[in-house]
Amino acid sequence: MKIKSLMTAVALAAATLSAFAAGEAVEAQNAWARATVKGQMATGAFMTLTAKDGVKLVGATSPVAGVAQVHEMKMDAGVMKMNEVKGGLDLPAGKAVELKPGGYHVMLMDLKETLVKDSTVPVTLLFKDAKGIESKLELKVPVAMAAPGGMAKPAAMDHSMHGMPATKPAAKP
Repeated sequence: MKIKSLMTAVALAAATLSAFAAGEAVEAQNAWARATVKGQMATGAFMTLTAKDGVKLVGATSPVAGVAQVHEMKMDAGVMKMNEVKGGLDLPAGKAVELKPGGYHVMLMDLKETLVKDSTVPVTLLFKDAKGIESKLELKVPVAMAAPGGMAKPAAMDHSMHGMPATKPAAKP
C-alpha cells in the first residue's frame, strides 16, 4: 500500500513539475483587464503571449468570474460577433500573439465583483501542447480603463452585447 501511495505522489509531483515548466515556456506581456462599473457582468483581459514551443491557449479561470473563456470578437456588416474560440488559440513557437480589444481576448463573465481601476485580478491561463500535456500560467493582471504604457488606444467594446449591433440604436421619441 505504501508503494502505491509513493508512486501516486511521484506521479503528482511529476505532473506538477511538468505543468510548471510548460507554464514558464509561455510569456505574458502588457497584461491588463478592463475596469467595470457596478452591475457590469463581463469584461475582457488582454495581453501579448509568446510561447517558447508551440502550444494552444485552451482556457482561463479567475476567482472574480463565474466563467472565463478565450474569445474572438469580429465585426460583420456592422454587427459585433463574439464567440468562444473552440479547440484553443494557437500560439506558434516564438511568435507573439496579441490578445487585444477587437480581437482575441480572455472573456471574464458572470463577474462576482466590480473590477476597480488600479487593482489587480488573478487570472490563470490554461495551455495544451501538441502531446496533450496541459499547463497553467498564473498572472496578477492590473485593472485599467485602457491599455497601459502608451499602447494603441483600445477599440470600444461592450462585452455584454454578444451578437448585437456594435452601437445601440437611438432611442425613439
